[in-house]
Amino acid sequence: MEKGYIQVYTGDGKGKTTAALGLSLRAVCAGKKVYFAQFVKGMKYSELNAVKFLDGFSMKQYGGSCFIYNNPTKEDIDLARGGLDECAEILSSGKYDLVVLDEINIALYYKLFTVDDVIKMLNNKADGVEVVLTGRYAPPEIIERADLVTEMKEIKHYYTKGVKARVGIEK
Repeated sequence: MEKGYIQVYTGDGKGKTTAALGLSLRAVCAGKKVYFAQFVKGMKYSELNAVKFLDGFSMKQYGGSCFIYNNPTKEDIDLARGGLDECAEILSSGKYDLVVLDEINIALYYKLFTVDDVIKMLNNKADGVEVVLTGRYAPPEIIERADLVTEMKEIKHYYTKGVKARVGIEK
């Protein structure tokens, strides 16, 4: 069994979730099983349809309302903590070859659970499981624990010109 590494995709640029989805596609096409957990997301994104097309790909959202411009509600916190518990079981089970914890860094930024909770989960993962943590504001402890860290840096983005998120491109 190959060693599973811990990867982090962070930074203020577009492409963190997209990169994790690309890695997921590559893994599924190689016959691997993928679990894609989306923290703080409860809205309909096009990637939710992937489960209809990709054998070996599972996805679940652990978010409710969009609180990014407000404060998280008790429901947001409960959903995130429930997701963390579920993902901890999935990581330790070894049932999946790749587990993506999408926007988990945002969940940490909003204190939906603690960095220590996430580090404990990572320390208890099965040896062969590859893990990807995405989201802006990756804490130093997560960066230190990771084997690979990529920072997406925004140089230029068309949203500054009023372009809204488009289905199939940004959502």
